[in-house]
Amino acid sequence: MGEVLTVRTRTLEIGYEAHGNPGGTPVVLLHGFPDDAHAFDHVAPPLAAAGCRVLVPYLRGYGPTRFLDPQEPRMAQQAAIGQDLLEFMAALGLAPAALAGYDWGGRAACIAAILAPERVRALVTIGGYNVQNTVTPAA
Repeated sequence: MGEVLTVRTRTLEIGYEAHGNPGGTPVVLLHGFPDDAHAFDHVAPPLAAAGCRVLVPYLRGYGPTRFLDPQEPRMAQQAAIGQDLLEFMAALGLAPAALAGYDWGGRAACIAAILAPERVRALVTIGGYNVQNTVTPAA
């Protein structure tokens, strides 16, 4: 699809693709398991052509996304993937964004919307999971 860029957050170096107008409405597309960012190869171009700034990150454990600390526990707790998304958005300085995802990506989008509704302009999920309350905070 496009060139893979990277951005650092507190725990990850997140690989992502960017398409469209850098000043356009931000749209973040989030893949599910076991897919990767290429799941949106046919979705990102029309959104970019419509003037959106389309960002397609690789979730933790996928593609070029890496943990900064090799000792960091590897997990996919829903709180962790939701926090990854919020930190990705903050690292890129995104204004409220439209979030769209399926499976794990849909769950990350829902959690981000719950934790920081002011940072989410629209939410689209397909085939997600129930968001559960977890007692133990994720790293």
